[in-house]
Amino acid sequence: MRIASLAMYASPPPLAEATAKLWDFLSQALKRTGLDEVPAKLDDAVDYHQAWTRPDLMLAQTCGFPYVKHLRGKVKLVATPVYGHPGCDGPLMCSFIVVAKDSGAQSVEDVRGGRAAINQPDSNSGVNLFRAVVAPLSRDGRFFSSVIETGGHRNSIAAITNRKADVAAIDCVTYGNMLRFDPESLAGIRILAETFNGPGLPLITRADASDAEVALMRQILQQAIAEPSLATMRDVLCLQDFAVLSDADYEPLAELERQAQRLGYPVIA
Repeated sequence: MRIASLAMYASPPPLAEATAKLWDFLSQALKRTGLDEVPAKLDDAVDYHQAWTRPDLMLAQTCGFPYVKHLRGKVKLVATPVYGHPGCDGPLMCSFIVVAKDSGAQSVEDVRGGRAAINQPDSNSGVNLFRAVVAPLSRDGRFFSSVIETGGHRNSIAAITNRKADVAAIDCVTYGNMLRFDPESLAGIRILAETFNGPGLPLITRADASDAEVALMRQILQQAIAEPSLATMRDVLCLQDFAVLSDADYEPLAELERQAQRLGYPVIA
């Protein structure tokens, strides 16, 4: 049996339930086509980073920056979800640079010398897009007084609320989900600025998946967008469509890193 992992937007709980319903539909539809080894349920035991390169992977969602940095040639792109949250533009999305609600900062320049929170070093939304905004402002490779790694966007927001950090970049889908289902967690922060946008978090499969299997998955994903009985699921996930993007469409994310390196700011610091 192959595995499926859709763990990138699985909290708060309504999102996990909706994601499970989406996979239930996809799984049953794929089985009806005669495709072998389709898992009935999402795998929540395997860390999502590990799922990306599993040889038995059927479908997973990754982040755009890990894709261009580590996964190209090791996986195949299937489709990119189109979300309807503010900050999304078709399959493109930005991050919101956030500060404490009572912060006096009026621009990114105003947080120079502050404490930054990042979710993970290979995050597109929490690091790559954030770095692209800060790099032109940096001096001798530095902009912040310190940087802490929190392990997740929600943790970065909590770090600001708890006065352990002054600024972070939160992807607009996470922010939109929290605004709808966990607004109290956002009560202590405000949006200072938006980053550049770039292609969103792609769905991927293993590198040796046949073109026919990839085409089949794309077809079933479109059925999930059109299926009337899944209207509530789509509303909860704020899911509007799936777009088919190419490797070239993700290349601008790699270029953002190269540009920061040319400006002498290779890492958030």
